[in-house]
Amino acid sequence: MNAQHKLVFQTIQELSPQIHGAQTIILRKVGLSRQAFNQWLHREETPWEQQEAQLKQKILMYFNAHRQRIGAGKLKIYLDHDSELDFYVSLKRVKRLMTLLHLKCQSRLKKHHRVKQAEQELRDNVLNQRFNMADNPNEVWLSDATEVRYGINGEYKARLCGVLDLYGRYLLSYNLSVTETSDAMVEVFERAFSKAGEVHPMVHTDRGSAYTSKDFNDLMTEHKVVRSMSRPGTPYDNAPMERWWNEFKLNWLGSHPMPKTKEELIRLIEEGIHYFNYIDRTAQRNGSTAVEYRGEAA
Repeated sequence: MNAQHKLVFQTIQELSPQIHGAQTIILRKVGLSRQAFNQWLHREETPWEQQEAQLKQKILMYFNAHRQRIGAGKLKIYLDHDSELDFYVSLKRVKRLMTLLHLKCQSRLKKHHRVKQAEQELRDNVLNQRFNMADNPNEVWLSDATEVRYGINGEYKARLCGVLDLYGRYLLSYNLSVTETSDAMVEVFERAFSKAGEVHPMVHTDRGSAYTSKDFNDLMTEHKVVRSMSRPGTPYDNAPMERWWNEFKLNWLGSHPMPKTKEELIRLIEEGIHYFNYIDRTAQRNGSTAVEYRGEAA
C-alpha cells in the first residue's frame, strides 16, 4: 500500500462518522474499492508501524514539554534516554517524523552587525577561546549580563547577570538589578563562591566598567582567581556565555507570556535556570543534563 492510499483511508476513517456517505464519495472519487478500505481497516499493525506510532507520540510529548523550542538533534537525545523505547532511533527518522507532524524548532537569528577588532593586541585574553579547556567543574567561570523586560507591555527593563561554569555550562548564580553595576557583579560572584566553596577558577568577562571596578577586582584578588577578558568588539571571546543567554531568552523567556511584575519575572527566571541546569540535555554533554555532567566528573 502506498502512502497516498493510506492517507485516503485515514481521511475516510476520520470523516465517515461526521459526514454521511463520505466513504462512498471519496472511494469513488479516487478509484479505490470498498474491499481495499475494509482490508486496511481490519489489518494488524506491523512492528514498524507500532514503532512509528509510539515515536510520533513521544516526539510530540517532548516537543511540547520543551515549549516547541527543540530540534531533531535534541529530540533524539531525549528519545535515546527514554526507558520505554527499546529500539534504536536514528536522527534521520526523527527528522522525517517531525516533518510528518509539521514540527519546526524556532532557531536563533545570527547577528552580523558586530565588527571584530582583531587588530587590537591585548595581552589579558587568557582564555583565548579555548572553550574545551575545562576538564573539571570550577576551573573556568564565565560572566556577562543581559537585558530582560517585564510589565504589561514590557515597559520595564532589568539587567540579569550570571556566572556560568564552562564545564558542562552550569549556571552557578544569577542576580537581577536595575542596571549593570559593580555591586550587582560582586553580589552574583559572592553567591557563586558561596555555592562552589573554596575554589580558584579562571574568571573570564568582557571589559565592562562593572568588571573593571575596584570592588570587583578586590573580590577577585581575595579569591585568588586568574583574570581573563574578551578583546573589545569580539563577543565570540565569551561565546558560551553569550549562547547561554541567547537560548535562555529565546527558548525559555520567549516561550512564556511576558511577566507583569518583577516578582513574576524572578519566578520565571528561577524556573528557567532550573530547567537548563537540571532538565535540558545536549549532545555537547553526551546527552546529560548540566547537573549530571558535573556529577560524572566527581
